[in-house]
Amino acid sequence: MSINTSINQQWKMQVVERFLEILKVPYGDFQAIGNLADAINDVESVEQTVELLSQHPTAKYAFQNRLLLEDYDLDQLYTLNQNTLGYIYSNHMKSNNLKPIQPRAIENDYTYLMYHLTETHDVWHVVTGSDTSMAGETKLQSFVAAQLKTSRFSFAMLAKNLLKTAVEDLELAQLLMDSLAAGWVMGKQAKPLFGIQWNKLWNIPLTQLQSEWNVIL
Repeated sequence: MSINTSINQQWKMQVVERFLEILKVPYGDFQAIGNLADAINDVESVEQTVELLSQHPTAKYAFQNRLLLEDYDLDQLYTLNQNTLGYIYSNHMKSNNLKPIQPRAIENDYTYLMYHLTETHDVWHVVTGSDTSMAGETKLQSFVAAQLKTSRFSFAMLAKNLLKTAVEDLELAQLLMDSLAAGWVMGKQAKPLFGIQWNKLWNIPLTQLQSEWNVIL
């Protein structure tokens, strides 16, 4: 057995272990999600994802400048007009008892990719009209998979949702598949969302932004 073959088998085993871990924990366990991301995101596929995203000027600029949402106040956003991205996002966060994620060190394109996707996850929820139910998360993850194209993590999360549904909530299977299909089509039709400076768009009507980026609900 060659060294490369052995390393590949070890990687596959680690991915399987992390996948089984995330199946066992409660829905939304962020530690298990992070463990799976770290295990499955190999260098080659991440570089391919970064390269594909960087073909779009917005994403390329974001990678070059490590653009982040920066500090924002949910209470202040909640005072904006009710049709704006900022108000709808703030309402989403408050209604689901969510808080903005804490800053972390950005060391390379991989850590930036994962951090930016994490910090904008709930913005994408709002823009794609996806709630926080299993069906809504599946719709959003399918949208992300269509946008990122080569993200092993996105497809692994979809697989996890489907398997958990098959084992624990079979009655949701049809709804989940409809959500997956809707998110996939929406993600392929929409313009790339990665790297958008959302913090400069809080006061813009959400429907205007959806129209601009061809996000068809």
